[in-house]
Amino acid sequence: MKSTNQYPVIKTALLSYGMSGKVFHAPFIHHHPGFELTAVWERSKKTAMDDYPSIQVVHQLEEILNNQEIELVVVNTPTATHFEYAQKALLAGKHVIVEKAFTTSEKEADILIELAERQGRILSVYQNRRWDSDFQTVQKIVSQQLLGTIHTATIRFERFKDILSAKLHKEQPGPGAGLLMDLGPHIIDQALVLFGMPMAVEAHIRTLRTHSMVDDDFLIHLLYNNLRVTLISSLLVPHPVDAYLIHGSKGSFIKQRADIQESALLKQAQPFTDNWGIEPEAYAGRLITNYNGTENEARVDSIPGNYGEYYENIFSAIRLNEPLKVSGSEGKNVMKIIEAAIQSQAEKRQIIINR
Repeated sequence: MKSTNQYPVIKTALLSYGMSGKVFHAPFIHHHPGFELTAVWERSKKTAMDDYPSIQVVHQLEEILNNQEIELVVVNTPTATHFEYAQKALLAGKHVIVEKAFTTSEKEADILIELAERQGRILSVYQNRRWDSDFQTVQKIVSQQLLGTIHTATIRFERFKDILSAKLHKEQPGPGAGLLMDLGPHIIDQALVLFGMPMAVEAHIRTLRTHSMVDDDFLIHLLYNNLRVTLISSLLVPHPVDAYLIHGSKGSFIKQRADIQESALLKQAQPFTDNWGIEPEAYAGRLITNYNGTENEARVDSIPGNYGEYYENIFSAIRLNEPLKVSGSEGKNVMKIIEAAIQSQAEKRQIIINR
């Protein structure tokens, strides 16, 4: 972690305190010395003060926007509100982090990106899954070119939630609802980090759960010159299989989704500590290579996960003018893929991506 003593802390506000605020944002803001968790917007409750007694709880967004001391606003509200709240925060002169999905359309993403540039403020998308231990390990294997020429890759993110969520914004049809807009941005972003923008997209999107009114299962093919990347997600998988399968001309890498940070945060573990994000050894990846007809299999221990790296980069971007690791433009690219997937499903054909 960079030394922060010579810089003023970045006073930060959260726009909600549900699971996202309580688990994925507040602990990292609170425990990073470069930030101060200053305010939380809670519509009716004051639960954030139970965890952080010194913060200010507000009941109106304007109380945050008009507070000149607050520099950074985290828009972690339902997806359908992201554009409106991020736009208001940028117009108020704030730096902005937006939860995934970034927006509900590529057009909205373009407007926010242009506004952030005009205002001279950073605009980032919270893609914390880039810092999962499993994905960090996959990324290292791919970058080391141990598999030869990669021709096929599969990334899965599956859960078993056959009972509909009590959160109506997740289950009622409308902008931002459905699994493609929920878990989709995570694995789409991971694919784009590994392989860049594809040439074309083909998608199959379904609704499987009883009484569900939104999509809860999808398969997306990202098509490159000689590479096919398959992204799979569902809410009806009682026993998930390996989440990452990367195949190349000289080998394969197979890895479970095994990052422990979310479960640790749910138990109120403190980040930025020794041994943070270390997977159990039982979840090590398998690297199988075949050179000159000789097959070898090796165990690959995972790189520790650390969502704190995301906030470390936000601090560096605001105080040191270092590049953002997750920019608004990258959030826009995810939206481009999601819109192409929806169009592919509707028209039952491949959609060419304008890169």
